Amino acid sequence: MHEVDKVIGQRLTSSVPLVAQVAQYIIAAGGKRLRPALLLMVCGALGYRGPHRHNLAAVVELIHTATLLHDDVVDASTLRRGRPTANETFGNPASVLVGDFLHTRSFQMMVEAGSMRIMEILSEATNVIAEGEVLQLMNMHDASLDEAGYLRVIRSKTAKLFEASARLGAVLAQSPPEVEEACATYGQALGTAFQIIDDVLDYDGDTAEMGKNIGDDLREGKSTLPLIAAMARGTPEQALIVREAVEQGSTQRLAEVVDIVRSTGALDVTRAAAHAEAHRAMEAARQLPANSYAQGLLELAAQLLARRS
Repeated sequence: MHEVDKVIGQRLTSSVPLVAQVAQYIIAAGGKRLRPALLLMVCGALGYRGPHRHNLAAVVELIHTATLLHDDVVDASTLRRGRPTANETFGNPASVLVGDFLHTRSFQMMVEAGSMRIMEILSEATNVIAEGEVLQLMNMHDASLDEAGYLRVIRSKTAKLFEASARLGAVLAQSPPEVEEACATYGQALGTAFQIIDDVLDYDGDTAEMGKNIGDDLREGKSTLPLIAAMARGTPEQALIVREAVEQGSTQRLAEVVDIVRSTGALDVTRAAAHAEAHRAMEAARQLPANSYAQGLLELAAQLLARRS
């Protein structure tokens, strides 16, 4: 990961000062670096030690960072990772344009691997992510969204880059198709579990731990799985309160909504869904060679369920 951070630092240079300033601001905010770590761990599990792993791990992190810049503008977010978002600090136009720069820089970097297969995986992933963003936008303030519709969004918007990261590790290692698919399944399941737990924390966390404002999803009119489950399990009166909050994008009754989500057992339902995805990831990881890296992939899926930020 130290090598990946070195690559990122080297490739964020620009002759336009504001580009480097905004890019460094969001990269320096930290984050979990899960996607590049996933790519490196799969490479390790499959025995690939070549130099392209650091470059491609940096690529997936830059793509992820670009989506964060654009997400925060679309969602009008003011807090990420415990500090003001880039759009709050530099304004929306700079955030959007620097997000574009990170996307194009990542495509410059991925060409260096000299592999059409790698280009195919990453170009398809970025396209699916963009579709997921638009799909989520279409679903805003839609209280009729069901679990299948919710999963479709997060598998596109969040899980796709996890899937691509794991698949890239297998491609770099020149693994057979069945191993590549096992890695892709692991990544998709891990990314889905990650996002489901993130949605749990919006109603069962606190701002200091999470680094973002509690109730942001509700303010944005997102009907996430905790709300979908609460409407299904609550009384008609409780369902109406949640439905109106989603449709209006209002946090005026946030305390009531949080109480309904907790009292109806919606968080238990949501955690069970995350547990199922984590179990699916672990089953896929067990198809890889037994070594410390594969063990790390198993532990990562298990620890994901206990995260608080």
